[in-house]
Order: sequence, then C-alpha cells, then structure tokens
Amino acid sequence: MKIKKMLGYNFKSLVSFELLYKVLSAIIFVPLFLGIFRLITKVSGYEYLTLENIGSFLLNPLTLLFLIILILILTFYTLIDISTVIVILDMSYQSKKITVKEAFVTAISKSLKVFKKGNILLPFLILFLIPFLNIGLSSGVISTVKIPEFITDFIRNNSFLSIIYLLFLILLLVLLFRWLYSLHYFILEDKTFKEARKESIKLSKKNKLKDFFSIIGIELLITIVYILYIFIGIVLIILFYKWFGNNLLGDLAITTIWLLIAISFAILTLLATPISFAIISFLFYHHKEKQKIKIVHLKINSRENKKVFKKIKFFRYVVIILAILSGTLLTYEVLNGHNDLKIEHLKTMEVTAHRGASVSYPENTMSAFKGAKKLGSDWIELDVQQTRDGELIVLHDPNLRRTTGVNKNTWEATYAEIKDLDAGSFFNEKFKDERIPLLEDVIKYAKENNIKLNIELKPTGNEKDFEKQVGELIKKYDFMNNVVVTSQVYKVLENFKAYDQNIKTVYVMSLAYGDITNLTCADSFSIEASSVTRTLVNKIHNKGKEIYAWTVNTKDSIQEMVDLNVDNIITDNITLAKDVIYQSKTSNLINEYVKFVQELF
Repeated sequence: MKIKKMLGYNFKSLVSFELLYKVLSAIIFVPLFLGIFRLITKVSGYEYLTLENIGSFLLNPLTLLFLIILILILTFYTLIDISTVIVILDMSYQSKKITVKEAFVTAISKSLKVFKKGNILLPFLILFLIPFLNIGLSSGVISTVKIPEFITDFIRNNSFLSIIYLLFLILLLVLLFRWLYSLHYFILEDKTFKEARKESIKLSKKNKLKDFFSIIGIELLITIVYILYIFIGIVLIILFYKWFGNNLLGDLAITTIWLLIAISFAILTLLATPISFAIISFLFYHHKEKQKIKIVHLKINSRENKKVFKKIKFFRYVVIILAILSGTLLTYEVLNGHNDLKIEHLKTMEVTAHRGASVSYPENTMSAFKGAKKLGSDWIELDVQQTRDGELIVLHDPNLRRTTGVNKNTWEATYAEIKDLDAGSFFNEKFKDERIPLLEDVIKYAKENNIKLNIELKPTGNEKDFEKQVGELIKKYDFMNNVVVTSQVYKVLENFKAYDQNIKTVYVMSLAYGDITNLTCADSFSIEASSVTRTLVNKIHNKGKEIYAWTVNTKDSIQEMVDLNVDNIITDNITLAKDVIYQSKTSNLINEYVKFVQELF
C-alpha cells in the first residue's frame, strides 16, 4: 500500500523531525509566541484583557499591526512542520532517502514564500480552517486552540444559532476539501497559494465526497484500532490486579503494560500529522494519475540546500539563546516571587449550583434552590435584576419571555406585574406554579438552611441604587460571611465596593488574560473554564484570592478544574461534580490508571 510506503520509507526521518519539532514547540516556541502576545498587550497599553476591553484592544491600530506580524510568524512556523512532512512523503513516494536536515532546509525555503504576494489566504487555511475542523491535521502551536464552552453552550441552546453554526461548519468543510491539495501545489510545484487553490479545486472537482470519506474513514480506523489496543491493555491491567493483587509482581506487570501503552500513544502523537498528510498525498498522486496530469516531484539540490542552510545557520544559535533566555527569565521570576511554583492557598474545593439545580428544576426558582440543597451543593449561584418599582428579583434574562412567555423587559415591569407569572412551565408542566422569587426570599431560605449564595448582579442600565440596595439586603439578614456579590461588569463591583468594602466581590469573566489581579475591586475571580490555566490559578492564589470556574458540566472538564486546583466549580450537574471531586480525593491504584487513560484522550 502506497500510504504505508510513504510513511515507512523515510520513517526515521519523519519520527526524528516530528519529535524535534514537538519538543521545541513545547519548551521554546509556544512560550515564545505567548510571550510575544503578552508584549503586544503591554505595548498597546493593556495590562489585562477581559470581555469588556477586548473590542478596543483588537481595534487598536498598534495591536492590529503586531497581530498581523504574529499571524505571519505563526503561519511560517506551522508551515515548516507541514512542508517538512510533505517533502519527506514525496521523497518516499519516489523511493528516495532524505535526511532530516535536507527535508528541513527544503521546507524552510518553501515556507518563506508565505511572505510573498498571492498568499494572503494561506494563514486562514493554516491557522484557522484546518485546526478548526479538527481532522487531525493541526500542528503543535495551534492545536490547543478551542472554542470556549460558554459559547458552544449558548449556540447549542439556541435552535437558530445551532442551524447557522452547522451551516457554517458545512461551508468550512466544503472550502477545506476544495483547497485540500493546495499545500501540495504550493510546496511541490512552487505555485502561489492563489494558483495552488485553483489547481486544487480542479483536481478535487469530482472527488470531494470520496476524499472526505477516505480521510475520515482511515483516521477513524486508526482511532478504533488504538482504542481497542487501550481497552485490551486496561482489561489486562484489571486481570493482573485481580490475580496478583497489590504486590511486586502485579505492579511490574501493570507498569509494563502502561509503559507499552504510553510509548504507543507517544508514537501515534508524533505520527498524527504525517499520517494525515500521507493520506492527502496519496489522494493527490492518485487523482493526478487517474486524470493523467503530470506529477511534479521535488528534486533535492544539495548545492542549493547548502546555500540555504548557510543563510539560516544562525537558527540553531537563536534556538539555544532563546532556551537560555527563557530559563533565565523563569529562574529570575521564581527567585523574585513573581512566579511562585508553590501554591500556599490550599482549601477544600466547593461546588456551586448554577442557577440552582437547573438540570432538574426550572432555573432561578425556589424549587431549583431547594433541589440544590438536597443534592449537597455548597453554594447557589443566582442572577438578580431590578424591576421598574425597585424590587430585586431573581432572573437571568433582561426580558421575561424565555422563562415566562411574557415579552416584556424587567425594567419596564413592576413586581406586581411579575410576581404571579408562571416561571416553571417553560421547563416542565409539573412546575407551572413556580414564580420568580425575590432576592430577599432567597437570602432568608439560604440563611435558614446554611447554604451560601453567589449573587450575580445583572445591570440593564435602568437601575437606581442597585448595588446599595443589594448590600443593604445582605446586611439586613447578617449574611455577609456567606455571600459573594458578582458581576460581569467591573463598574458594578466598583460601585459595590464604594458602598461596602467588607462584602466579598467576584469579577465574572468570559475572557481572562494578563495580570487581572490588578483589578482591586475584585476580591476573587469567576472565569469561564476554557480560560483557566495553571499559570492563572497560581497567580490568583499567590495574591491570596480565589478562582471560580464556570460553567463546568462534563466529567473531563470537571476533572481538569480539579487538577488545576480551582477553588469553586460552578456547574449545572451538582452530583457529577461532587462525585468527580470525591473520587479525585479517594482514588486507588486502578482509579489512577483509568484517570491516566482519560487524560490521554
């Protein structure tokens, strides 16, 4: 089989390059690119990025200039990986040997074309289209990019947006398979990306559907085989554990199996890009042969490569210097307390019921709050708005339509108009008697039942003494030690702190980048889960503050937050969160192994 030949003929060169590339990406280039982005924010005058200031940051002319440069550098760096793989595969197709050095130098000379005219859409394909569709072609630097969970949840819960999103994905998929062979034309035949796209469209004109199923089918087959391999390994581990128990012989057998699985996974990871492009290369050559189009192969010119290598010889020294500088900077920050590797802030992780037990009860209602108490939630998160006559009601949306069927904004209605509305039938007819509660009633319930409240203020711009009114209500019931007042609008926290410095405030953020700890009116931070990183957790903890993660609903995402040591998980699935946290604290040997497998996937 030609795919097997393309992967096997220069297998050593492929694996050696991919290993080198991924190691350099992990220890040098990914941190370097992140450092460049941090520099961009500082030069543009932004110490931190949030959803409130991201718009002005992106529209800043200086930001745009730096981002364009960064995108070009990222495209060039990622293209080197793809180009090297395609070069090696092409030489294997010709049954010719090639060294890593020869392939790498050739790839650099080809990748430099990204800076020429006619290649303006190349970054779109390399950095957005391929990794966004996530079919195994993405490269090291960009493979960790993902859409925040709160955005996908919002789309999933809106039928119209779900349809638009699906159509958008289909459009991208069609576009990708029209351009599928453009990189081969770009690298192997020295065409501009504009010319390469036209040639790719011609070549794939009658083959897009076949190409799609060929690529997906082969990659699915590889995945299934590997999953079966893992499954057999886990079965053997369980059997060995039952047969031998927790002794030296059993541990040796189990360790050997895990070592084999880990090595296999490492090899599969290294070969992910080569396998994907081997499939595309095979289809590229196959379609050309079938359509009787001349196949243009690479010819490695040793003399020309030597010239190119001399020009880029400084690259190895740059890598060494960057490694030394990165290590020196890290050491300096650790020694000076800017990047403390030890987190002193240790406490039991808590669970917050998002809008109450909203999986089983209508959100933001007394039944949802009582359900959260039954399920053992430590906190209840709820949303507060102000009516036209100044009453504080518990409701998420500024309009009553979604939960009550009445198309009216909260600031336009009095509490008398709201208090008898049905706020439960939208969820299930059996909750038709549910009402929109007053914040005061919820505080009374929480105090009587010893449960803490996360009160998120939802300003519409029509409030009067909003923050002061909430603060007075908290003080009235002497509830200051069992509550946090939160908001996605930082000005609200500033207003609340101006009223009372002692009640704890939390800034709710969809995006968190930079030194957000400088936001002094936030005692802690509630951050969308996809923005939570170990560095951010450490930074917030080292300032003596807490970090909440929202909205975390899957086992994997909850476990990730546990591993990152966040203080509070805000979830719709209280039982699942409690179970995952409990298991992480009481895991035995088998649980550790199963957890390791889950992390691999």
